Amino acid sequence: MPLVVENGRVARVGATAELFSKYPRLQESARAFRAKTPVTVEPARLLYVQQREFAATTPSDSSVTVIGSADATTCHLVVVRHTGSGAACLAHCDGSDTWAEVPLIIKAVTSLSSTAKNGRLELHLVGGFDDESRTSHKLSLNLLAAFQLQQEDIYLETCCITELNDVVVDGVHRPVVYGLGVNVKTGEVFPASFLVHGPAEDLRSARTFTGGQVRRNVYDPSKEHVKIGPCRWSPNRDMAFWLSQDDETILQYLSTSPMAEPPHFVQHIKSTIQFLLDHPTADSLFPAGEPQVFHRSPRGDWERVDQQ
Repeated sequence: MPLVVENGRVARVGATAELFSKYPRLQESARAFRAKTPVTVEPARLLYVQQREFAATTPSDSSVTVIGSADATTCHLVVVRHTGSGAACLAHCDGSDTWAEVPLIIKAVTSLSSTAKNGRLELHLVGGFDDESRTSHKLSLNLLAAFQLQQEDIYLETCCITELNDVVVDGVHRPVVYGLGVNVKTGEVFPASFLVHGPAEDLRSARTFTGGQVRRNVYDPSKEHVKIGPCRWSPNRDMAFWLSQDDETILQYLSTSPMAEPPHFVQHIKSTIQFLLDHPTADSLFPAGEPQVFHRSPRGDWERVDQQ
């Protein structure tokens, strides 16, 4: 029974409302979760995950205490944790390749838990809202279905998604929880915001903006290194058009949920486009085709490793 709630297998559902009706405990836990005050996570010992990325590690990691991600509107934030080993993985899923992404998330945790004699896999799903296009609803159902297909028993502990993560402000639907953190030392999963989204924030955003490879594992827990790339994109001077557009136009055409984006969304898009204009190709960013590698510096931030 791959996906479990209250020790019973979760049947395939055609709507999230059907799931919540069958399992009132999920409603209760979602309401409790969304009522928590978001924690502002300091950069030291933070491993930040951007859209279409995931990362996993264990409590013994000396460089990471919290794995986190934010700015999820229709996207969903996924945490899988093994209660025996304490290994945890966080993914920022946008629906690009859900069916291939979920097995990689599970593998990332189970491969770090091979020596654990006891314990189980627990799942926390947070994100989406009651958006007009029902993009969130589709992603919620696909994620649930993908986890149901896994061989391992997976216990659904938190399911604060779509209509249970929705609030109406001035007549506009938007998410309650935009960001999530998991403390890999304690196992706590909590609403969060983040002061930094690095390392290599613009590079990672550019990689996603240009539609590059999805399902990116950005962390090597054995070396405690963040690894980015290599990746490719083609020169596109036409993107400069967007830098002269007003906020409303950028939101309308470059967002899946224009009315629900966080305040910094437009500036983030413009920064990403400027980065792509400054780097028409990615070749110079990855000398000899090697990834950019970062380790934790004595100051507590991520520092580029010289690989020469």
